[in-house]
Amino acid sequence: MGELRRMQRTPTGTFFVCLPKSWAKEHGLKKGALVAFDETADGKLLIDPKYDAEQLPRVTNLAIGPYLGREIIGHYLLGFDIIRIDAKERIDFNIRNVVKATMGSLIGLEIVEENYSQIVLQCLLEPSGFPPEKILRRNYAIVAGMNRDVVNSFVDGDLQRAKSVMARDDESNRLYFLLVRILRTIIQNPRLSEKLGITPIECLDYRLAASLIEAMGDASVKIAAETIELNGLKPSEALRKLLAALQAVCYDAHEQAVKAFISKDIASAENVRNMNEKIETMFTDIEKAAKEETVEIMPQILATASFLRRIYEHSVDLADLVV
Repeated sequence: MGELRRMQRTPTGTFFVCLPKSWAKEHGLKKGALVAFDETADGKLLIDPKYDAEQLPRVTNLAIGPYLGREIIGHYLLGFDIIRIDAKERIDFNIRNVVKATMGSLIGLEIVEENYSQIVLQCLLEPSGFPPEKILRRNYAIVAGMNRDVVNSFVDGDLQRAKSVMARDDESNRLYFLLVRILRTIIQNPRLSEKLGITPIECLDYRLAASLIEAMGDASVKIAAETIELNGLKPSEALRKLLAALQAVCYDAHEQAVKAFISKDIASAENVRNMNEKIETMFTDIEKAAKEETVEIMPQILATASFLRRIYEHSVDLADLVV
């Protein structure tokens, strides 16, 4: 528990409480200094000693190494505004390509300075302009389209559509990274939390929801890979209908789960969980029918059904966040 101080009152009826002397000294506050008060949604008062000071960008320095791409992504997700990449001598062509390829997966990150031994990246996004719900909805729309198209590509042997699904995963990843960055920034900045109307606790739920939607997209990519491996081979008409039916139920499940998460609708969340018996029955029917297929296509059919069931399981986890 933090330090406790007793509330006092002036003869005119104004309430006041003394601020800790050590805190005031730490922030350079003197008699007559201005501080800002903000009230949070749960009634807490935030005291900002530097409300009028310019927000300094967060800067980090990275050295050239074998995991430079991962380090850039990691510091972007942590909310750093400026990422400096330094070399003892010069940055070669391959390293520059790694930096530029990594930038392609991170929304808002641009090269602002570059010379023979240094590259300076800066994130030009203003966090307050990106509400988490809006990013989550956009990413889900992409993933839902991937899920719908990938099963159609599998049952029709459509290689081009399968490749299209895999390409869309890159945009989904970009939005996922952006959302993680925004959520971490909100947790570190109470004022931004109030401005966007999302509490730090809700940020944790959004972080998990984003991860589950990302996992649905990854499962769709794996189905696309199975389609490409078949190289045009198609399952029987009976199995095509079974797979299409399973996909339709899974689609309904994750659509209801996302709506339930955003609207906090417990009834819709329960509907998702109640689909389990139907999903298991359909999966069993596909397993039985797959045994009648040739060995060239049976493993891919079973794998595709398993990935669809996994998408449903992610939908259940997403719906459980409502409760």
